[in-house]
Amino acid sequence: MERYLLPGVDAVWGVAFSRGAKMSKNSGFNHEERQEHFLKSLVEFTRGHRAAHWSGTFADFLAKILPNDARGIARSSHEYVWDMIRVEESADEQGRFRCKLFEDELFGIDDALERLVDYFKAASAGSEVGRRLLLLLGPPSGGKSTLVILLKRGLEEYSHTEAGAIYGIQGCPVHESPLHLVPHTLRPSFRETYGVEITGELCPFCSSRLTGEFAGDFMQLPVQRIFISEAGRIGVGTYAPHDPTTADIADLVGSVDLSKVSQYGDEGDPRAWSWSGAVYAASRGLLEMIEILKVKREFLYLLLTLTQEKNVKVSRFPLIYLDETIIAHTNLAEFRKFLQEAENEALLDRMVIIQIPYTLSYADEARIYRKLTSSTQAFKQVHLDPHVLRVAAVFAILTRLGEGEGEDKEAELTKKVRLYAGEDVEGISRTEAEKLREKKPDDGLAGVSPRFVINALSSAIIQSDAESLTSMDVLLAIKDAIESDARMDPKKKRKWVDFLVIARKDFYNRWVKEDVHKALFVSFEQEAQELLDKYLDEVEAMLDNRQIRDPITNEERKPDERFLRSVEEKIHVSDSGKQSFRQEVVRKAMGAYKRGEKFTLDSHAQLHDAVEQYLFEQRRDVLRLVSSAGRPDEETKQKISVVEQRLVDEYGYDGHSAREALKYVTTLLAQE
Repeated sequence: MERYLLPGVDAVWGVAFSRGAKMSKNSGFNHEERQEHFLKSLVEFTRGHRAAHWSGTFADFLAKILPNDARGIARSSHEYVWDMIRVEESADEQGRFRCKLFEDELFGIDDALERLVDYFKAASAGSEVGRRLLLLLGPPSGGKSTLVILLKRGLEEYSHTEAGAIYGIQGCPVHESPLHLVPHTLRPSFRETYGVEITGELCPFCSSRLTGEFAGDFMQLPVQRIFISEAGRIGVGTYAPHDPTTADIADLVGSVDLSKVSQYGDEGDPRAWSWSGAVYAASRGLLEMIEILKVKREFLYLLLTLTQEKNVKVSRFPLIYLDETIIAHTNLAEFRKFLQEAENEALLDRMVIIQIPYTLSYADEARIYRKLTSSTQAFKQVHLDPHVLRVAAVFAILTRLGEGEGEDKEAELTKKVRLYAGEDVEGISRTEAEKLREKKPDDGLAGVSPRFVINALSSAIIQSDAESLTSMDVLLAIKDAIESDARMDPKKKRKWVDFLVIARKDFYNRWVKEDVHKALFVSFEQEAQELLDKYLDEVEAMLDNRQIRDPITNEERKPDERFLRSVEEKIHVSDSGKQSFRQEVVRKAMGAYKRGEKFTLDSHAQLHDAVEQYLFEQRRDVLRLVSSAGRPDEETKQKISVVEQRLVDEYGYDGHSAREALKYVTTLLAQE
């Protein structure tokens, strides 16, 4: 079982750092084996979290800890996040950066993730990018919240490793670096000795404590290793807006604690201040600002000053130094309102904006649905045919695309969906496909969210007593969801229902026919490859104007033109165009040969369809029996049963959905 996560759903379940969630991939185990594996996973997780706790004086810290990893201890928050991201880095086939933290949980937003990685890489290098607030912008349920959750969980996990060891002054409300204790006059000498720069000032609380408790002897201040924890409010802070009229900036920076004023006798005493604000919790780590553009303007200025200057100012205290990465996210509607106000230009100039659109690959969208369906009890009790999630995903992608510009807009949309999924489309090169997204930057910024589809799927299961759900059931469920949605205008409803027709006609029909075609053969792949080899031999002989040796009679004969045309006509290759088609096939076959590869059905999309349809004609009589035999005899039942069983055993159907697939394909044949 693969691990999936619905973008935008802030559920902690399913969000685990890669090492702690491996057990979900062992769904092939029986119940006892799964229990045993889970217990082993818990033991392994516990063992991995037995990180070395350390505490001592600042003098001990300088002598025992600092020399081992001066660079790591002096890291900024951006450097720390960047190091965490790179823990399990790899490169894909194109040499692009891949990160396990994201790739097993977020699907179809690789470009956005790449820009995020670039941001942290630049910020960790000390560039001006690190002085900008990072804003994730996109439609609802697009993956913004999930991305931040993964970063927070990653930081928590990383802080328990030796590479992620982080130290703070014991008892400090902002868990500040012990290096802040080094006086400014000695910092140049420190840099020469350890090769790292100290940035930052001692917070008011520690300054007061140093004077009052330790008589200025900073070497005696206690230092300890700290572990990032959102629940413990160490290194992770989260702020969610509420009613703007009652929102208090104290939620970010704290306020006077009146219960302690009488104890310490002065509102200006740092000990009488409530250090519960989100910016203090996030110090040394990450601050998440949810729906940031809904907050008051004074909140924004405070945050932007914090990112730019790494300082916050509250009454009664000097500037408080805080080093933290601020990641905010908001929806497009709020952002467009923000853009319309001219006074926000200065604020925008201090932000780095990364768009997080919906995925445009139906394969990735289906993976999102798979995660939710595999984690929900209702879906565990119902069998889904192998195309249920893909056909729902195709509909979702269609709603996210801009309208075509040509005469046949439906055909254009179908091509775009296939191209975004990485399929080969006749007449469009790989280079053109890659440029397609650049021409349509708004694709993926609107349309149906994964939540809409999942709700429709859930409704289909609840309303049906069947233990099996077919693709047609799902399309009807989505249609009902569209028609019953009071928020949608009639024009949009008609348009989306038309998208369901495209998903069925141009995608589901093709997929289900392929399954049935293959199930009609004992070994489809072998027979198809043999037919492909025969076609290639005949074509080469025809183009070379030479005889071919018959494998049965061992006699030489002319190439079989009738056979070649019977294959080519399946994909509507005209008599006038056959020569160029055959030359193209031979060129591709020679190219595969030079690369040391075998020329297979996947090497030529059109020829793949032609061979499949040619073979299908040879078994078409079995499907005709499904519809023509009102009371089939035992021999007919046996033939049909064999096909159904292959659909179950090899193609992911159950008995009910296999029978429905056969009936459906038979109906399609009757219409041809």
